[in-house]
Formats: sequence, C-alpha cells, structure tokens
Amino acid sequence: MILVGRLVVSLLAANLLAVPAVAWADGIMLIQAGAFWMGRDDGPPDEAPRHRVSVRDFWIERHKVTNAEFALFLNATGLRPPGSDRRYDEDDADARIHRSQGLWIADPGFERHPVVEVSWFGARDYCTWTGRRLPTEAEWEKAARGDDQRPYPWGFAAPTPRLAVFGRAYNATDSTSRPAGASPYRVEDMLGNLREWTSTALHPYPYRTDDGREPYTGATGRVVVRGASHDDPAESLGVTRRRSYNRRGAAAGHHFVGFRCATSEDLGEVAPGGRSR
Repeated sequence: MILVGRLVVSLLAANLLAVPAVAWADGIMLIQAGAFWMGRDDGPPDEAPRHRVSVRDFWIERHKVTNAEFALFLNATGLRPPGSDRRYDEDDADARIHRSQGLWIADPGFERHPVVEVSWFGARDYCTWTGRRLPTEAEWEKAARGDDQRPYPWGFAAPTPRLAVFGRAYNATDSTSRPAGASPYRVEDMLGNLREWTSTALHPYPYRTDDGREPYTGATGRVVVRGASHDDPAESLGVTRRRSYNRRGAAAGHHFVGFRCATSEDLGEVAPGGRSR
C-alpha cells in the first residue's frame, strides 16, 4: 500500500479544454493546491452561491473502489467488528460480494464494477485501512471540475454512454473505466455508475472548513453524497449536484452509492501504472 515513484505529465491542450498538469501514482491522481469555482447560481438553492474555494494539494483515486477490492478488505477486517457500525449490507439482494467457503468473494463478472451496498462507515473504514480517507465535498468537486466552471468532468458536451454510465436499469452498474469521461485531472467515473460518499456534513454554502462541516463523524447531521448513479437520468448529472443522508441513511448501504479514497500525504515519486492495494 506504500506507493513509490512519481511521474508528472504535462498534457497538451490543443483542440481541448485547458488541462492542468497531472501526476499518476498507481491509480491515484494529484490535484494541485489552488482555488476553483464551487457551486453555481443557476441551479437548485443548495448549490448556490457560486463561490471561490481553495484546497491544498491532495491525491484522489482515479477509479471508484471495486467489489473485488472491498472483498479483500472484508476478508482482512471483518464485516462488523464488535461495537462498530455495519460496513456492508451483505444480505441485500443488490449486494455483489458474497461469502463462499469462508471468504468474501466478488460475484463473477462484477469484480471490476464499483462496490455497492457499502455504508458510509464501511467506506470510511476501508479508506482508513488503505492509509487514506474519504474526500471532502470541496476536494471531490475540484477533482471532478477543475477551474473552468464546466458542468461535467469531461467538459460542456451533453452526457453520452461513452462518457458516463447513466440512464440504465436498476443495479446495472458497469466497470469503473471511462477514460473518455475523465475530469481535467484524469479522474474517471465521477458522474455515473454510482454516487459517492464524502467526509463532509451538509451545511449551506459558501463552503468553509471551520464551520463544523468537516469532518462528518456519523454522530449527528447529514453527510454529503456527490456524483450520479447508473440509474439516474441524464438531466440529473452535474458536478455541482448535492445529495445527503441522515445517520440512518449513512449507516446503510445503497445500490446507487459507492466511494473512492483520497489522501493529503505526499506520496513521493511515482510511475504510471494500474491500481494497487
């Protein structure tokens, strides 16, 4: 789980929207410090006002956590240690990880699909297990949007199946790889497939880190969920869209919510490569 080597890549922007410098680290992407426009003024009230937010350097996983990856976590740590909240709704009909001969195993054909039915507590614990954490709401939006106020990670074009997984039947997830729909930082699958847990408690904008919204602890309040799901319609996709769940919702898994991890730690020199755990 310790990542070594780093390659910083300058991407040419000819005939493309301006793209910031990108660094790959075995499937986790560097988002460089700086300000960006968060929210919008021409949408739902909870997405306003549009305002400038600054974030520090952080890394975020290029893909959502998959069923196969979460199965490894369950085998290493257990479904629900004594005194802890439930991590995974294994008895839900939508679950794609099941116990076989004493081991948790992803269902055949769903190994590389994003994991479903993971509670907020399970997502938090998984990220801690990997030495990481859930991203804040602001980090998620910057990683998805960059700084040109685009409505979608890939830019301004309307969603299509090549860019995102949306408008599908109930529980019809797909693999996490959608390079054509990547964000300016080459983070993939940020809209569609599954919405994503964050570490942020729901508060009105403007976003601040010192007003009690960071971090959400699961004790009180509502936790923010960002992104869109495979069974959401095209009109509900957007990088500024905010949803939230109370503690009961955070303690349950859902067929339309997944997650990815982030970290603020310097990962050192990295080389391009696949994901590792």
